[in-house]
Amino acid sequence: MRIDPELAATIAAVADEGTLDAASRVLRITPSAVSQRLKTLEQQLGRVLVVRSKPARLTEAGEAVVRLARQIALLEHDALGGLGLDGETPRPRIPLAVNADSMATWFLPPLARLSTALGVDVDLHRDDQNFTARLLESGTVMAAVTSEATPVAGCSVSPLGVLEYRAMAERAYVDRWFADGVTPQTLAAAPFVDFDRRDTLQHEWLATRGVAAAGVPRHYVPASHDYALAVRLGLGWGMVPRLQDDGDLVDLGGPPLRVALYWQQWNLRSELLDTIAVEVAAEARRVLAA
Repeated sequence: MRIDPELAATIAAVADEGTLDAASRVLRITPSAVSQRLKTLEQQLGRVLVVRSKPARLTEAGEAVVRLARQIALLEHDALGGLGLDGETPRPRIPLAVNADSMATWFLPPLARLSTALGVDVDLHRDDQNFTARLLESGTVMAAVTSEATPVAGCSVSPLGVLEYRAMAERAYVDRWFADGVTPQTLAAAPFVDFDRRDTLQHEWLATRGVAAAGVPRHYVPASHDYALAVRLGLGWGMVPRLQDDGDLVDLGGPPLRVALYWQQWNLRSELLDTIAVEVAAEARRVLAA
């Protein structure tokens, strides 16, 4: 059995755009044609590929088809480039996953350079560094910044460097909450800022000071720039990346937390994907800790 690349690309468009109507606009065909292509491939494979919700959701079988579609598109782009015909095709779109702190501190400059030099469009997916690898497994992205050193099936992995965090707070906040010092007693009462409910950095640092995070007051600010701003405004203390420390915050002491980052990408011979990896790795070596 063979999977028609055009049908696979249609499934990928539905996954990217979220609805059949939106996919039809990107593909420049009617919504009914998108629906017919989807139905045809599902009948051929004998599996449901897309759950018709809003947004549309891929099944496990659908994820496999989307991975194939993205790989075909990438290899086709490389082949046309080798023939000198890359200018005759639409700009390739490269889906990548990255954690919020990397996006806010070091990841965007190399992407800007790559977009200019290679003529590519980048589709960024933001998630916690502990969860970006899942986007590789699903076929949502071709490469990811992740904290997982073990490669996802079908992917290669290489180290990028270490993102360092320190417990920081605004001066007036320190004067208010830590007048008697940064102790287990004062830490149990002082509110801190969590990125979201999957963020464990503050909890890990509290544990090094002998404090259980449960029961400690906290705020949730799920955006990296806004998170650092919330700490600067005195909303609470928080683990701030060294790259976001402008010298205006007070270090609460204790050990810094070091999060090792890795680049995982599909284990596919692609000049375009390898070029992106080289540029990202060079930027990481320049700004991240070893």
